[in-house]
Amino acid sequence: MFAVVRPRFVRIALLISLVLISFGLNPALFAAEELVVYSARKEHLIKPVLDRYTEETGTRIILLTDKAATLLVRLKAEGPNTPADLLITVDAGNLWQAVEQGVLLQVNSEILKENVPRHLRDPQGHWFGLSIRARTIVYNTEKVKPSDLSTYEALGDAVWENRLCLRTSKKVYNQSLVAMMIAEIGQEKTERIIKSWINNLAAAVFSSDTKVLEAIAAGQCDVGIVNTYYFGRLLRKKPDLPLALFWPNQDGRGVHVNISGAGVTKHSKKTNAATALLEWLSSKDAQNLFADSNMEYPVNPKVKPASEVAAWGTFKQDENNLAKAGTRQKEAIRLMDRMGYE
Repeated sequence: MFAVVRPRFVRIALLISLVLISFGLNPALFAAEELVVYSARKEHLIKPVLDRYTEETGTRIILLTDKAATLLVRLKAEGPNTPADLLITVDAGNLWQAVEQGVLLQVNSEILKENVPRHLRDPQGHWFGLSIRARTIVYNTEKVKPSDLSTYEALGDAVWENRLCLRTSKKVYNQSLVAMMIAEIGQEKTERIIKSWINNLAAAVFSSDTKVLEAIAAGQCDVGIVNTYYFGRLLRKKPDLPLALFWPNQDGRGVHVNISGAGVTKHSKKTNAATALLEWLSSKDAQNLFADSNMEYPVNPKVKPASEVAAWGTFKQDENNLAKAGTRQKEAIRLMDRMGYE
C-alpha cells in the first residue's frame, strides 16, 4: 500500500523550503546524510576539504579535532557507542596503533585500491594514505654541495662531525623513520647508524622540524632530517634562507615517506557513507585539496602535486609497506633510547 501524501503537508514542506532558500540555505542539506569525523589533522587543513564534500554531496560533516593519542583513547573508551564514522590522522605509526586498538573497520574498496598505492595502505584494508610527506635531508646551501650528500646512513660519517641537527626521537616521525630502517636493513646496522648520528650532533636535539631548519639556516649546523612540508612552510615565509632539500638513497631503497591517512571506524553506524567519503578523499577531485593545503604530495599517482611542491624535484620513494612503521615502532623507540637519542 502506498502512503497518502496530503496536500496540506505538501504546502508546509514547500513553505519550509522557501523560507530556507530566503536565508541562503540549501533545503537538501536538511535531509542529507550526516557523518562524524575525528581528525588529528588540524582543523584549518581538513575543514575546507570536508566543506567541499558537503557542497558536492549534501552530506553534513561534524568535525572533532584533537591529538592522535587523545582520539584513540576516546574511540576505545566510546566503543560501540562512538558517534565517529571516520578517523583521520597523521603518520602510519598512529594508524597502525588504531588497528591495534581495534577501532578501525576492514574496508574492501576497489576504488581505494586503485587510487592508493599498495605500500601506502594497510594490507588488510583498515587504513589508507591520503597524502604523502617525505622525511628527507635538508642542507645549508652556503656550506654544503649536493654532491657531498648520498644517504641517511652517510650522515654518520666523520665528515659530518659537529655538523648534524636532528629533531627529538620522541616525535612519531622519527620513530617511523627508524622503524622502517630496522625493517629494511636490520636492527644491528640501524643501531650503528643511530649511534653515529648522535656522535655527529652539533647541538642537543630540537623539539620541532622548524627549529632544525632554522638552526641549519643560522649556521648552527649544516645538515638535518625534516618532513618536506616544514621546509615548504618556512621557505614560503622566508624565501631567501640558504636551505635546500636533498633526496637520499636514490640508488637504494629510496626516500622514506609517510602519510596522512584515514580509516572507517569499527563501530560506525554509516559504514557505506563513511567509505564513500574515504573514496572521495582519494579521488582526483579531492587529492589536491587535501595535499596542497599542507604542502604535501597527493597519494593518488594520477594527481600532480602543487607547482610549489613539484619545484622541489622528483625522487624515488621507499616502497616498503608503511605498516612496518607500526609493527617495528616499539623496537625503534627502545633502540633510540639505548643509543642515547633523546
